[in-house]
Formats: sequence, structure tokens, C-alpha cells
Amino acid sequence: MDSLGKLEAVQTRILQRITELELSLQTQRVSSLSISPDSDAAATSGGETTEARLAAILRARGVQDFQFKRVPLDYYDRSLEARREILDAPSIYHLCKSIVMVNTQAPASITDCNDRNNSKYYIVVIQYVAKLNAENMKNFLYALNDKKIPKKRFNMRLAPEEESLKLTGYVHNAVTCIGMEADIPVILDEAIAKLDPDFFWLGGGEVDLKLGIRTSQFISAINPFVMSCSS
Repeated sequence: MDSLGKLEAVQTRILQRITELELSLQTQRVSSLSISPDSDAAATSGGETTEARLAAILRARGVQDFQFKRVPLDYYDRSLEARREILDAPSIYHLCKSIVMVNTQAPASITDCNDRNNSKYYIVVIQYVAKLNAENMKNFLYALNDKKIPKKRFNMRLAPEEESLKLTGYVHNAVTCIGMEADIPVILDEAIAKLDPDFFWLGGGEVDLKLGIRTSQFISAINPFVMSCSS
């Protein structure tokens, strides 16, 4: 391998490590949101609960096999196995999260999500047990755009919480890709698409509200990019 190749390999490893550290810090951060014991009655400004609003969106998109479940306030202090038991999920591999990613190297003209093939932001649905592979995302988006955009223009990093909240309308540990403020393109890790049984859990719009959904119906309703974005 020549000197340039070695340098690129080192840079790739550094960027991957930075992404892993950012994700680790986000996961370990305890949300400062105060949750009322009566949070299942919490309503939007229009008087509609989060659960009712998201359920209506899902049904309108043809999703029938889904359910919401309230979890204890210390849910995120518990192990993955304990969380699995609370949700009665088949395995810890069925526990997933939604993460907003930003392309920090996008051209100045790319500021929003209007072009799903070359968006400033993407929301990635990935298993809790998995590690996000930003290099895989870069390669996927590069190929998605027929290699017409220089690969250096794709550098996917974890979006700051403030941007995530503005784009999704959901606070940390409550983020879901259903009913977001912005129409952010969704990427589903293919490991989730291969789960058996094909029913997984993710955030439900409130910190103590989780959404379980049939994977095949999720894919039909949300139309995500399905790719290997974990390692």
C-alpha cells in the first residue's frame, strides 16, 4: 500500500472511532426530561396524545400490526435483557433506536432533506447491540448517487441533540422515525430486516413510550433505504 493509501486508511479509522465515541456518549447520557407518572395522558397542543397521533399515522399508511407500551422511568438504567423482558421482545436484537445523522461535508447548497438520495440529514434505525459504521453509509450514499458526487462530500456524523429535536420533534431517548417534524429520509439497518420474528421495538415519541412494529409493514409504510450500516 502506498503512502496515500495508508493515510486514507488511518483517516477512515479515526473517523469511525470518533463516530463510535459520539454514539456512546449519547447513549450514556441520561435525559433531563421530567416524566410525569401520568405521561400516557400527555397530549399535544391539539389535545391528541402522542400514541394516538402516531397510531393514526401508521394506520393511514396501512400498518396494522403494531403496539405501544409504557416503560418504567428507569428503563434506560436497566440492562438490555431487562428492557427485553419489559417489552416482551423475542431477543435483545429486537431492541432498536433511531439516530439522526448529518452530512458534515455536504455542499453549502444542501441544507435540507428535499433530495432523499443526497440529503443533509438521515435518520438511521439500528439495533442497540450494533455499532454504527459511518464508512458503510458513506459508500452507500456515494453509490446511490451514481458516484457522480465526490466521496469526500459524504461524512455522516451524529447530529447534535438540538438539531435532532428540531428535525424530529422528539427529545433524546424518545426519537422515532414516525411523525417527525421534517421528512427525513430513513435508513434501516439490514440486520433488522433479517430478524426472526420480524417484529422490532423502537422509540415511541416519548421517553417512556416504546413502539413495536412488524418489520415488513414498517418497510412498506416508511419506504426506508435498507442497507448494512452496522458492524
